[in-house]
Amino acid sequence: MERLQKVMAQAGVASRRKSEELIKAGRVKVNNETIKELGTKVSSQDEVEVDGVPLQREAPVYFLLYKPRGVISSAKDDRGRKVVTDYIPDIDQRLFPVGRLDYDTSGLILLTNDGEFANKLMHPKHKIDKVYIIKTRGIPTREQMKQLKQGMEIEGEFFKAEDVRITSTDGKKNTAIIQMTLHQGKNRQVRKMFDALGVPVDKLKREQYGFLNLHGLNAGDFRPLKPHEVKQLRQLAEENVK
Repeated sequence: MERLQKVMAQAGVASRRKSEELIKAGRVKVNNETIKELGTKVSSQDEVEVDGVPLQREAPVYFLLYKPRGVISSAKDDRGRKVVTDYIPDIDQRLFPVGRLDYDTSGLILLTNDGEFANKLMHPKHKIDKVYIIKTRGIPTREQMKQLKQGMEIEGEFFKAEDVRITSTDGKKNTAIIQMTLHQGKNRQVRKMFDALGVPVDKLKREQYGFLNLHGLNAGDFRPLKPHEVKQLRQLAEENVK
C-alpha cells in the first residue's frame, strides 16, 4: 500500500505536491469514489482515475543513455527525427527523459517512467553536479573564465558555472578543451554562456551526472541503473533540496 499522491507522481501525472492539490480539489477517484483525503493509501489492485482518465501504473524502470549528437531529448518528435527513446527498444513501459540535452549535444541522459523520481532530480534546487566537456572555437582569457564562475545575465536570465577549467589548448587551431560543472539546467545554457563571451562552442558533451558517468559506453549505448544507483540519486536530490 502506498500513498495516493505518491502513486500519482510515479505515474507521471504531476509532482507529489501538485498531486495533493488535485486530490483536495476532488479530481481524483479510487474505485469510482471521489477522494479528498491526503492520507489515502492504495494498492496495485485499486483503480485510480484523475479527471476521469484511468491511471496507467507500471513497474518503475531507470536507464542511463549515452545520447549521440543529432538526437532529440524527447519521447517522440512530430518531425520524425531520432529521439532518445529510440535507443532503448523492447521496453513496454512509457519512457521519458529526465531533463534534456540539446540536439547537437551528446552525453549522459537518464530515462525513466517514474515521474516522482524525475521531478526530484529536476527540482530547481537539486544542485546535482552536471559535468560538461566543451571544445571552443577560440581560447577564453583568464578574465573570461572568471566571468563564467561569477555568473552573467543573458536575455534576462542569470547563468553561472559552479566550476570551470581549461584542460588543453591548441594555439595553431585556436581551440580549447574546457571542463565545466553546472548545477543549473537551463536551455542551451553552455552555448549561450560561451556565445556571450564571443567564444562559440564547437562540440559539447555531458560526461557526468552526479556520480554517474559514461565509462564503458559508446554513443548510442545504454544500461539500466542499478538499484543502489537509483537510491543514491534519490538521496542526493533530497539532501540538496532540504
